[in-house]
Amino acid sequence: MAKKVVASLQKGGGKEHTKVIKMQKSEKSGSYTFKEEIVHNDKVKEWFSKN
Repeated sequence: MAKKVVASLQKGGGKEHTKVIKMQKSEKSGSYTFKEEIVHNDKVKEWFSKN
């Protein structure tokens, strides 16, 4: 699945996007969850600050 995402982003303006991953700890169970998203390079800092 990841290969398809990477391959499709390499065509055209794909280099202007970044895959961001943030780890969050659950308060109830103490386990970790991961949020993943593909965002524009200009919006990376905004994404980390709001999520």
